[in-house]
Amino acid sequence: MWLQALLFLGPLLLLVVLLPLLLLLLPLLSGSRNPFATDTRRPPAPLVTDKAVRRTVVKTVFSAEKVPERLDAIVVGSGIGGLAAAALLAKAGWRVLVLEQHGKLGGCCHTFTEKGFEFDTGIHYVGQMEEGSLMRFLVDQLTDGQLEWAPLPATYDAVVLGDPQGAGKTFHIHSGKREYFQRLKEQFPEEAAAIDEFQRLVKSAGRGVVLLGILKMLPRFLVRLLIHSRLLPRLCSFSRLASHSVKEVVDGLTPNPELRAVLSYIFPTYGVLPSKASFSMHSILVNHFLQGAWYPKGGAGEIAFHTIPVIRKAGGNVFGKAPVQRILLDAQGRACGVSVKKGQDSVDIFAPVIISDAGIFNTYERLLPAAARALPEIQSQLRMVSPGEAGFTVFVGLNGSREELGLEPTNYFMFPGSDLDGMMKRYLALSREEAANNIPLLFVTSPSTKDPTWQMRHPGKSTLAIVTFARYEWFEEWKDKQVHKRGDDYEDLKKTFVDAIMQTVFKLYPRIEGRIEYLSSGTPLTNQHYIASPHGEFYGIDHGIPRLQMEAIATMRAETAVPSLYLTGQDLCLGGFMGALQGALICASTILKRNLYMDVAWLKMRLQATNSKKAD
Repeated sequence: MWLQALLFLGPLLLLVVLLPLLLLLLPLLSGSRNPFATDTRRPPAPLVTDKAVRRTVVKTVFSAEKVPERLDAIVVGSGIGGLAAAALLAKAGWRVLVLEQHGKLGGCCHTFTEKGFEFDTGIHYVGQMEEGSLMRFLVDQLTDGQLEWAPLPATYDAVVLGDPQGAGKTFHIHSGKREYFQRLKEQFPEEAAAIDEFQRLVKSAGRGVVLLGILKMLPRFLVRLLIHSRLLPRLCSFSRLASHSVKEVVDGLTPNPELRAVLSYIFPTYGVLPSKASFSMHSILVNHFLQGAWYPKGGAGEIAFHTIPVIRKAGGNVFGKAPVQRILLDAQGRACGVSVKKGQDSVDIFAPVIISDAGIFNTYERLLPAAARALPEIQSQLRMVSPGEAGFTVFVGLNGSREELGLEPTNYFMFPGSDLDGMMKRYLALSREEAANNIPLLFVTSPSTKDPTWQMRHPGKSTLAIVTFARYEWFEEWKDKQVHKRGDDYEDLKKTFVDAIMQTVFKLYPRIEGRIEYLSSGTPLTNQHYIASPHGEFYGIDHGIPRLQMEAIATMRAETAVPSLYLTGQDLCLGGFMGALQGALICASTILKRNLYMDVAWLKMRLQATNSKKAD
């Protein structure tokens, strides 16, 4: 028996030891060009505020005559997953065409302006952008060093439990690997042991996050061997804790309802209730913001504005108003192009590689022909996933400066009580008529206070964005109506939500009452129209416990069952800016047959070594 166990486990243990070496050697074994062969950063140019100049970058409209010749790849969708994948390939010498159905490029990174107020649509804050971090270095390379980041205050988040003008309490979340937990202990002095254990679990799970990339990039037979060995849960806390919910873990740490709420508060940033969310997923977000939070200088639109030129410099292009209707397959079933709707006609464009940033449901169920959609591997993937929660957003334009209105760059997570999971479950089970008066969560943020260029660009004005969850089914009856023409009943329902939301926001920021110049809202149908999310979801496919299981992670890979068709973005990896960016890295690594994580890390280390020698 011992001999049999040794014969079985020996190769597996050897595999675990050799995994890092295999990933290190992958770039050396590839014959493709390294996107990170040289440092492409240059000093940031002055902020471009000329609207005409900006339109030439982020509002270019598709026409067949503008399509570059001899394309190497086509990307469907211009979110950060699509733009970053295209930029990575462009830096490897590829000519890439990016096609976006909306008129403005950038996906959830785009901004819009109404009545002189600029609003971001999805980028509220980003972690891991501190100077010297690998992710900051990566984004700098993707934008040639032109995208700058402004730090939020050390207290970047605040959690409000109850009425902010009544008996409610506000707890502050502080940046810093030690400070984060120390400040929690100061606010909960009797709960030091629980907070220490939470810190240990978060840190332990965080170390295993590299599994997300490893399981998606290693050869399939090695991944199957790893998973079937059942060694991962024993060797890796991330794998072990993936099956435990946030509520289960946190409830086991403390009976204190307020501390339970504060330890769970960040669940809206990945869109899953604490009882359904994997603790490993939760740990990723806690770790992501431990060093603080940042916001793009000049607004979220700067992300696309500085990534698109990298794609164009290599001979590619990026177009809006280019809705892809179908992915074209050749006689052998290989992806070979796309069909784009242009007026009443369609334009077929061909390339040897097709990449989709449109999400798994759009890609498989809407863009692929029926025969490809029926492939067993694709059907297996579709059975593994479900749409994430949808959302409702309120955009507020205010007359007055930050100082006049008392606005803060700190993000506020507002809950009427401490039973976050219970309140959310009850809310999502309500009818739409009842839901508006029982909203259990508001994320309140002021983009204008985070951007140091705001007052120069929009003097005397300020903005707020408020986000909450909302069920797609509450608004579904109007899904076939034309945008902006959905009728009075739809507008009345929206107004019911907006009025209830603003009554709570006035309690947080009382000085804004009477100063509102612009007020609008977006429902799940708005998300469906502008960012093509099938059910109005913010973060793509659901991020619940099933998605964080090792088999599900390994199954959702960049390469698909359709040859030459690849996935990128948040459905490939995880939701949000950073998750979609990792999806792009995994996608481009797969296509180029290189480990781009190692490529970018080696470039960073080479530059550090060179700078150290110069300093000596």
